[in-house]
Amino acid sequence: MKKKVNLRDLDPKQHQGKHSHDDGHSHVNPPKKSNLNTYLPAIFSFVMLIAGIAIDYFDAIPLSNEWVRIVWYSMAYIPVGFPVIREGWNSIRNGDFFTEFFLMSIATLGAFAIGEYPEGVAVMLFYAVGELFQSAAVNRAKGNIKALLDARPDVALVYRNGDFVSVNPETVEIGEKIQVRVGEKIPLDGILLSEKASLNRAAITGESKPDTIITDEKVFAGSINLIGVIEVETTKEFKDSSIARILDMVQNATARKSKTELFIRKFARIYTPIVVFLAIGLTFLPYFFVDDYVFRDWLYRALIFLVISCPCSLVISIPLGYFGGLGAASRNGILFKGASFLDAMTKVNTVVMDKTGTVTKGVFKIKEVVNTSVFTEAEFMQYLMAMEEQSTHPIAKAILEYKADGADFEATEVSEVAGKGLRGTVNGSQVLVGNKALMTSNGIGVSSETDAIVESIVMVAIDGRFAGYVTIADKLKEDAHQAIEHIREAGISTIIMLSGDKDSITQQVSKELDIDWAKGALLPEDKLNEVEELKKQPDTTVAFMGDGINDAPVLAASDVGIAMGGLGSDVAIETADVIIQTDQPSKIARAIKIGRSTRRIVWQNIGLAFGVKAIVLILGAGGLATMWEAVFADVGVALLAIFNAVRLQRMKWT
Repeated sequence: MKKKVNLRDLDPKQHQGKHSHDDGHSHVNPPKKSNLNTYLPAIFSFVMLIAGIAIDYFDAIPLSNEWVRIVWYSMAYIPVGFPVIREGWNSIRNGDFFTEFFLMSIATLGAFAIGEYPEGVAVMLFYAVGELFQSAAVNRAKGNIKALLDARPDVALVYRNGDFVSVNPETVEIGEKIQVRVGEKIPLDGILLSEKASLNRAAITGESKPDTIITDEKVFAGSINLIGVIEVETTKEFKDSSIARILDMVQNATARKSKTELFIRKFARIYTPIVVFLAIGLTFLPYFFVDDYVFRDWLYRALIFLVISCPCSLVISIPLGYFGGLGAASRNGILFKGASFLDAMTKVNTVVMDKTGTVTKGVFKIKEVVNTSVFTEAEFMQYLMAMEEQSTHPIAKAILEYKADGADFEATEVSEVAGKGLRGTVNGSQVLVGNKALMTSNGIGVSSETDAIVESIVMVAIDGRFAGYVTIADKLKEDAHQAIEHIREAGISTIIMLSGDKDSITQQVSKELDIDWAKGALLPEDKLNEVEELKKQPDTTVAFMGDGINDAPVLAASDVGIAMGGLGSDVAIETADVIIQTDQPSKIARAIKIGRSTRRIVWQNIGLAFGVKAIVLILGAGGLATMWEAVFADVGVALLAIFNAVRLQRMKWT
């Protein structure tokens, strides 16, 4: 009862040329019909079976003739049995004899051969019902991915030749201006040209809460414009946009099988022929050891044995469990690049993280303004801002975001003092802006309290007198504290921070977040060396979380690489195994929980399948189980496993 879960089927035009995820078997795939038409064959067979059993029970005249019974039950059997027999025959023609279709066909046709017509129909009917339930479960698991595909923009309104024209997003080039109306999806990544926008980014981040974006901030393809017409300047081609990248990762995720999936597939290929030969032995070998050997009785036991031993529940529920886990994670804004990484996440006991852009916002902000001059704070900041307008440094950008009252000052004769800061004239006053070395070299005394400041500091001197300073800091993300707390609750024993920022700042952030230990002022190769040393420790599985190009080597070397999908660089996202679309470090704990829940459900299904089958196999071989118990051991257990796997779609992780 195995099915191919092929994401290409969701949108054949978009994904032509992708590798097939087929496992080499034919599959009974119900045609795309209405729900009623899909269930009609099973409903017809069920009605015919129940009617036949009732007539048999009351010994009614129409079925007293054996030929009438054969015709009646054959009519009940054909709608559900013919597709399976056809698949079994096609598999044999392709050189694959020992499939579940072959087992079910032999078992049910054998039941007809010995006159057990109702049981033969019942086995195939319940098998067909199991197929229908499996299809429903797979469709539910695909739901989130279908929603992603629906989020793919189909049209872009691009400004060309003095007007906005409708074109295919794939034809839009970088730097072109596009217009997005209310309710429409943004077709390509870019920066906002309009004053502000309210966007629903659920398709990208998994979060339905609207985000307010202002001029020059990034917008991502697939986001829905909620209020007013907006204009965007494209920064990426369609094929490189966030939504296209997400779709490609989800498409390829099911191709990377977990070790458990691969083992079960190999096991089924060996296991199935073994049970066929055991069934043959169970039919004929008792002739040599049993005094009252009756061929029909032992053949019946062998048929029961075949039905019980069909590996449907294993082959279905395990891939379905992992597929459900991938879908559940995607719905929560977490993209695993394959089922193997769901498994790997369950083994992580050490989390190593970068600082800037991972637990901090990666954006400098003024933390404190200390004015010791005769000027007001607003005037002091006007002097500073006039100088910083001449600089392209990220710290200058943070200073220029300060809102100062009064007329803007203008700086002239500005020159850069290498490694120290700026020198210039503002409102006729000589102004120095820079670090302590700049002040000292110009004979300006600086307050000793600045020596204890950890953050980046910009000092100001006006007309040869120290006027004050501004501290600049990178703010923690809103959920940074929550992230560390939840990671510890998930049972992670060690949390480490490795950063290229100043060691003093790194240590301060580490202390604030209660991280076990931290190192700063590291080059990319230094981070790589630290992680490789950690991996050498016995029983240590390392997950590294980062966002920058400099993190790519460590992401590749760690057991599980986790990248921030919003702020993260393309190189980091391509290298990582897991993508956090929301840029929220607190999602790490959620990813661990989803991985563990998925693995727990998969192993529950394995235990259920092996346990029930082993019990009923022993009973069947001893003549203590009928075909009805065999049906439960096969199809019944498969249905239970499917329902168990579907639970992943309903679970909520906090």
